[in-house]
Amino acid sequence: MRVFNKIVLVGLISIGSLASAVHADRATLTDNDWDGMTETSIYAGNAAAWTDPYDPHNLLQISAILPLRDGSVIVADTGNQVIKRVIDGEVTVFSGVSLARDAKGLPAGALVDGARDASAYHSPAGLDQDTQGNIYVADAGNHAIRKIDANGSVTTIAGDGVIGLVDGTAEQARFYHPSDVAVAEDGTIYVADTLNHVIRKIDTDGRVTTLNAASERIVEIVPGIVEDAGDYQDGPLSQARFNEPSGLALDARGNLYVSDTGNHRIRYINLASGEVTTVAGGALADASSGELYEEGALYAAGDYRDGTASEALFHAPKGITLTEDGGLLIADSENHVIRYMKNGQVKTIAGVPTRYGSENGIEHQNRLYRPLDVALTEDGKLLIADSYNNAIRQVALYELPSQYVASNIIQVIYGDQVIDFEVNPEVEHSRTMVQARFVAEALGYEVDYIDDEQKITLRKDDRAIEFRLGQTDLIVRHGESVEAEMQMDVAPYAKHNRTYLPVRFFAEVIGMDVSWIQDAQAVIIRDKVIE
Repeated sequence: MRVFNKIVLVGLISIGSLASAVHADRATLTDNDWDGMTETSIYAGNAAAWTDPYDPHNLLQISAILPLRDGSVIVADTGNQVIKRVIDGEVTVFSGVSLARDAKGLPAGALVDGARDASAYHSPAGLDQDTQGNIYVADAGNHAIRKIDANGSVTTIAGDGVIGLVDGTAEQARFYHPSDVAVAEDGTIYVADTLNHVIRKIDTDGRVTTLNAASERIVEIVPGIVEDAGDYQDGPLSQARFNEPSGLALDARGNLYVSDTGNHRIRYINLASGEVTTVAGGALADASSGELYEEGALYAAGDYRDGTASEALFHAPKGITLTEDGGLLIADSENHVIRYMKNGQVKTIAGVPTRYGSENGIEHQNRLYRPLDVALTEDGKLLIADSYNNAIRQVALYELPSQYVASNIIQVIYGDQVIDFEVNPEVEHSRTMVQARFVAEALGYEVDYIDDEQKITLRKDDRAIEFRLGQTDLIVRHGESVEAEMQMDVAPYAKHNRTYLPVRFFAEVIGMDVSWIQDAQAVIIRDKVIE
C-alpha cells in the first residue's frame, strides 16, 4: 500500500521562474549531485531482524559497510558478532562464527583467529581493504585490529584483547574500542582508537604509534565517580586532541578526515605538514557559555544545522567516505541523517533531521534510524549502514527514463514513464496545463465526467477529487467524508473537447512530489514514499 503524506498546499510555481521553486526544482540534471534528486530503498536486511536473531540472512545493528571491486558488499554485522557479505541482495556469513549466546539469546563475542568458519569477533566495527584484497576489521569489543586475507584466514595484527593505550610491536600494542580503520596505498593502517581518544598508525612492519596527544580531561560523572574524557584542540598533530574519534577517510593526497564524534565535528589531519584543523562543525550549539563542554559533560552538545561548514552542526557523526570529486559523505548518527560536505557547504541528503524511522522514498521524505556508516559502490550508489533498522539502504541519483527524448515540447514523467497525451501540454497563466484524463490515469485514477454539471471526479480506491470547469474550487473526499476543500489559482478548462488541469496542483494534492527540470522541459512526478 502506498503511503501518502499529509497534504501540504504550496503556491504553484511559474514554469519560467525557478527562483521561487521548491527544493527539487532544478535548472538541469547534468549537475545533479547527492544534494539533488534521489531515491532511497532497501539494499539488504530488514527491521524485523530483532525477532529472529538466529537467521543467518538477517543483519543486526550493523556498523560498517565496505563495497568490494567484485560488486559484493562486506558488512560488519555487529549485533551478530560476524562479518557478512551481500551479493545481489543475498546475505551470507563471510567470516566468523557464533560460539555462545547471551541471556537474551544474542550472539556473544570472542577473540579467535583461524579459518573463515572458525574465527570469532566481538562487536566488529570499521572496515577497509588494501590493494592486495586483504580486509581489515576494527574489532571494537576485542580492542584489536584483525585481518582477513584472500583465503579467508583471520589473524590479529595488533592488540591482544586487553584495554590499554600502548605503542610498540603488534604483540605489545593495546587499544580501547577501535571503531574504524583506513588503509593507505603503501599499506599503512590508520586506526580511530575511539575510547583512547587518539588516532593510531600501524606501519607495514607492524609497529603501532600514537599520532596525537592523549586527553588529560577528567570528568566527575556523579559525586565521587570520575571518568577519562576526550578533549578538543586543533594545531600541531602531536598536540591535537580528539573526543571519541570514530570514522576515518583517506583523501587523494593521503591525508585523513576524522569524524570527531564526541566533539560533533569533522577534523582533517594533514599528515605531510603535521597539522590538524576543523573542517566542519565548530559553531557552539550553546554559545552562551562560550565553553565547549558543560560541567560534568563527557561530550560537547550535539545539534543540527545545515549551511556553511564552519556553522554546520552535527550530533555524533560516525562513518565517512569521500566522493570522486572530493565531497565528503557523513553518517550523522544521532540526527538520523546523512550529510554531504562539498565546496564549504553542508547539506542533508537522506533522512529527516532529528526524526528516526524506517521509510523509503525520495529526498527529504525517507527516514533512517541511527545510521553509522556510508560507502559508495563501483556503480555509483550510496550505501548507508542503517544500524537500528538492521538494514543497508541504497540511495540512487534520479535519471530520466530511457524513453525520454530531448524536445522543446513540455514532457510529463511519472516514475520511469513519459506520459503520452493526445495533444501536448500547454502553458496557461504560467502554469503547466495537461489533459486531465491522461495524467490521472497514469497516476492510477479513474475519471468521471458529468457533462451538464461540467463536473469532473477523479477516483482511486475510496478517495475522490472533485472540481468543475471554469471554477477554482476543489474538494477531496475520503469515502463519504470531506478530507479537504481548497482553491486552485488557475481554473481547469475545456479546449477542443479536452479537459485541462494544472499538473503540479493535482499531483501535490494527491501527495506526490513535482519537479520542474528546465533544460529538459520536463515535469517529473514522483511518489514521496515507496514500499
